[in-house]
This record gives sequence, C-alpha cells and structure tokens, in this order.
Amino acid sequence: MENLPERSAPHAHLRASDSDRDQVVEVLRDALMAGRLTQDEHAERLEQALHARTLGELEPITLDLAVPGQPFRPAAPAHSTSRVPIEEPANPQDSFDFVVGIFGAGERKGRWRVKRRTNALALFGGCDLNMADAVFEGREVTVYAFAIFGGVDVTVPPGVELRSQGVGIMGGFGTTGRKDEIDPTAPVVVLKGLALFGGVGGKVHKPKKPKGRDKLDQ
Repeated sequence: MENLPERSAPHAHLRASDSDRDQVVEVLRDALMAGRLTQDEHAERLEQALHARTLGELEPITLDLAVPGQPFRPAAPAHSTSRVPIEEPANPQDSFDFVVGIFGAGERKGRWRVKRRTNALALFGGCDLNMADAVFEGREVTVYAFAIFGGVDVTVPPGVELRSQGVGIMGGFGTTGRKDEIDPTAPVVVLKGLALFGGVGGKVHKPKKPKGRDKLDQ
C-alpha cells in the first residue's frame, strides 16, 4: 500500500484551553527533571506554551519530547504538583480586578482570588498585593501597576515566577527572586506598567521561622 502524505493535524486551528496548556507544562517539567531540556530551554518553551492561542502553536513545543507512539493529545487534564492553588473562574471574562491607593492605601491580602488581570493605581499613596495565601485564576496573571509619587508592592508565594516588563522614570520598577527556585508548574505573575517618581516592586514571600527555631538550627 502506498504511503499517504502526512497531513497537518485537523485540530491545529482550534483554540487551546488551559487544560491543553497545562499538559504541555507537565511534559516540559518532566523533560527538565530528566535532563532533556536545559533551564534556559525550559524557560523559553514554557513562555511559548503560556502564550499559545491554538493547538497548532502548542504541538511543536513538545514535538521532540513526545514518547514514540504517544503523540500529544489535546484537552487531557494535567496533574499539577504545584502547592499554589489554581482555580479557573466560572466566567473568564469577569477575571478582572482593580486596586486603588490615592492619598491612601489599597490592599489585597489573605485568602483572595488573583484575577487574570489586576490593575493597581498608587497616586500619592500605596497598593499592597500580597498573594502569599491567594488562589490564582490562571497559569499566568498580569498586574498592570502604575505608581505616581507612590508605590505598588507585589508579593508572590514561593515557586511562583515573577516577570518585570514595566518602565521606571525617575523611579524604580523591578522584581527580585532566584530562577533556580521557580516551580515550573506554579503560576507566572507578569508585572507591567509605569513607575513615575515612585516604585513598583515584586518579591517572593519568605515564611517567618517560629521563635526559637534559629537556636535549634545552630
């Protein structure tokens, strides 16, 4: 029988779901742990997976990592090993939040839901977004922070990746954290916006040691 020419996947044009992206993230994590990908390769492919819009954009990311006879199958739920809770919103279009600190303070802390997009405005005031005990409504969330003669502080749980894509003009805009402490299955928090005569900063939450622990560790 004559071999038929290879066809492009019939589902390549379909929109990718969070479950599809989660499956790719899981494959990339296993490849990193097995040494098939370097840290830089993993980070690059992870970013591609998180921004993929269609199944056709997802498939090439793991094409050279797939086990023979077990091709990538869309919509298969992935098991996340992240300790950071992720719960998809009932209506993704409502995944939006607004925090304001004008001549005062605006904050989010404790057990709150981090929307896919959060706008934070600090005008002669401050905004404190503490996500240490929060629930994330997506694999990637974006905080648009605008600090004008004020400050916006963002704190994320351990393992969460922080990305700084903002601008500081006569002010500071940046994040702190170590790449080797990033959990590939945990959410990604992207900071965008502007710091004008103010500051926008992101950091990783460091749990406090119980009293007397320091003496026991010596």
